[in-house]
Amino acid sequence: MAFNIVLVHPQIPNNTGAIGRLCVNAGASLHLIKPIGFDIDEKAVRRAGLDYWDKLDLKVWESIDEFFTCNDITDNAYFATTKTDKPYFDAKFKEGDYIFFGSETKGIPEDLLNKYKAQNITIPMTKDGRSLNLAISTGIILYDAIRQNYSTFSEE
Repeated sequence: MAFNIVLVHPQIPNNTGAIGRLCVNAGASLHLIKPIGFDIDEKAVRRAGLDYWDKLDLKVWESIDEFFTCNDITDNAYFATTKTDKPYFDAKFKEGDYIFFGSETKGIPEDLLNKYKAQNITIPMTKDGRSLNLAISTGIILYDAIRQNYSTFSEE
């Protein structure tokens, strides 16, 4: 898979379902880090993912510690947050990168943002905007990563 989308403690099943559908269409893996605010077998997740859910490369992790123990993300991770000024379009995405998104209400835990401060990215917004929907944010950043690597993506 070209990219890895990581949702840290997602809370809204419809968002996760839509992101799962997005990942299938983009050829990305989806990693869900527990605790999750819903049962991933919930009807809302399946409905939002429609007939794509069974095609999804899905990995569910019991904790953030388990995820980091099993995945080496030293130089290939980005953390989407409203708590930085570095726009996502300045990131140099490459195949295999992990793109992290936090829960809809709390975002990515502060300790992760601080540990990977140089890899924090944001979607620029006007001063009137506070945040975007999680699925929309994921789509914006994932498809820019694909755009940057389109020659590799189009060969799959």
